[in-house]
Amino acid sequence: MYPFLLAALQGGKGSFCSLPWLPASSRIIVTNNPWLRLVLTMTTTALILVMAVFNMFFVADPGGSAEDIQTTALSVNVSNNSRSLYLEDKNKFYLPYFIYCCILGLVSCSVFLRINYELKMVVMLVAVVIYNIIILQTHASLLDGFNKALYPTDKADRPGVLKDLKTMGSVSLFIFFITLLVLARQNEYYCRLDFLWRDKFKRECEEIETMENLNRVLLENVLPAHVAEHFLGRNWKNEDLYHQSYESVCVMFASIPDFKEFYTESDVNKEGLECLRLLNEIIADFDELLSKPKFSGVEKIKTIGSTYMAATGLNVTPGPECAQEHDRQYMHIGTMVEFAFALVGKLDVINKHSFNDFRLRIGINHGPVIAGVIGAQKPQYDIWGNSVNVASRMETTGVLGKIQVTEETSGILSNLGYMCSCRGIINVKGKGELKTYFVHTEMTRSLSQGTVMP
Repeated sequence: MYPFLLAALQGGKGSFCSLPWLPASSRIIVTNNPWLRLVLTMTTTALILVMAVFNMFFVADPGGSAEDIQTTALSVNVSNNSRSLYLEDKNKFYLPYFIYCCILGLVSCSVFLRINYELKMVVMLVAVVIYNIIILQTHASLLDGFNKALYPTDKADRPGVLKDLKTMGSVSLFIFFITLLVLARQNEYYCRLDFLWRDKFKRECEEIETMENLNRVLLENVLPAHVAEHFLGRNWKNEDLYHQSYESVCVMFASIPDFKEFYTESDVNKEGLECLRLLNEIIADFDELLSKPKFSGVEKIKTIGSTYMAATGLNVTPGPECAQEHDRQYMHIGTMVEFAFALVGKLDVINKHSFNDFRLRIGINHGPVIAGVIGAQKPQYDIWGNSVNVASRMETTGVLGKIQVTEETSGILSNLGYMCSCRGIINVKGKGELKTYFVHTEMTRSLSQGTVMP
């Protein structure tokens, strides 16, 4: 009942503008104070149940015998299919009206939805017992007088199965009591069922949300974040091909050539398992660097054996750039060099703990690439283009412990504050003669300060 009251208050805000506290008070009672709501409900129900028999105590007992009551009756008027008895003392009494009031009192108790079935049963049972005591005991003479005045004939000649109006009234109250109990029980059953369905639906939604978040995390571990959003944000089919062209992407290949000689299969290292365990530790430490904020723009592409491939500039939205930002569009190349330095430092730490002497051979190049996702069941993000091939050649033709770059890349690194020395012209497979450079570890910190050197 209270939800309907609250809905009515919300729907008629204009009529309650002079009483702004009334909707707020109703909302507080309904939602925040269950005990206050229960007390208010019981008080209202008790008041309605009492008012159903309130007039009975103010009807004067006509007294005398049934024959005297019958002789004092003036008339029995029939109008609108209802019967009413008028006595000489101007007392008006209507037995069906009294029964209807009692039934309405029971109905008012059953319509309160926020009290449980047992409490409704106890309240209605007490009300039915009190009503029957009034009908059959305390006001029996008054009802007998009305009975005689309404039906002068004997009980055998009266219509209907129940000849006594008192008995008929008690049976009617009992029937409505049972009916309301069944309805209350059915209503509580459906409320509980609805609650269970809602709870199950809520748990399933939470499970679905958890699975979606888990899938998102797993997909972002396989694909870059912006590519994962592309697949999570819309419905896509297996034949859909994700691809994106970039004008300037910096590609790095970092390999550990000594690992091939280190890897052996014998009983001492459990048929090569310990060697793979060390390689996994190295790659895991390299991946840990990606979580640092300064390397947020670095995307790991894949590992090929002991070669680590990464790129920067893939999370930048392609499009025209302002002339003022023309120099800053190459800042990601400096980030890649910083990442290469971090890989060298991380491998030095691993060497100290594992008593090894591994060294990295790193090649870096930049230029246009095409990025895309290949595969449906096990999708793999990769990049293609001549810039990728040249970066791979910079690694294979490089020197241990050195970072080899092309002439174009060295020019940009020099503008960013990094020191590069010319290695000379080398023969690159498939590319012919190329002039390459080595990046020195001694450099200015203009990149970390956010400035670009002219």
